[in-house]
Amino acid sequence: MAENFRFLHTMLRVGDLDRSVAFYQLLGMDELRRRDVPDGQYTLVFMGYGSNPEHAELELTFNYGVTSYEPGTAFGHLAIGAPDIYAVCDKLRAAGAKITREPGPVKFGTTVIAFVEDPDGYKVELIQRG
Repeated sequence: MAENFRFLHTMLRVGDLDRSVAFYQLLGMDELRRRDVPDGQYTLVFMGYGSNPEHAELELTFNYGVTSYEPGTAFGHLAIGAPDIYAVCDKLRAAGAKITREPGPVKFGTTVIAFVEDPDGYKVELIQRG
């Protein structure tokens, strides 16, 4: 049954669309497509490392007139693999991003991770790969 299912995207509501797009571009994502829906008072931007169905995407939803959201306590984090998270954190820091856990080995393990916050306060875990 699993072969009939595929993870397509994760949706985050954002308060400043351009700021959020720029943040995820710093993480190497491309803007895949954008759809403005004036009658519905929202804009969707799909970001990712490739398009569906080969790759999962990140859907950024901007509702006109809403500048902030409370992420809530149920959401944990997005996880992104990168070959050099030390360099990624330097790049993010230089762009003004908030690094909430500096790169280093996970407690009681060897995997190198870091945590950053996107412009809306969503947590993003960076995991050293390769």
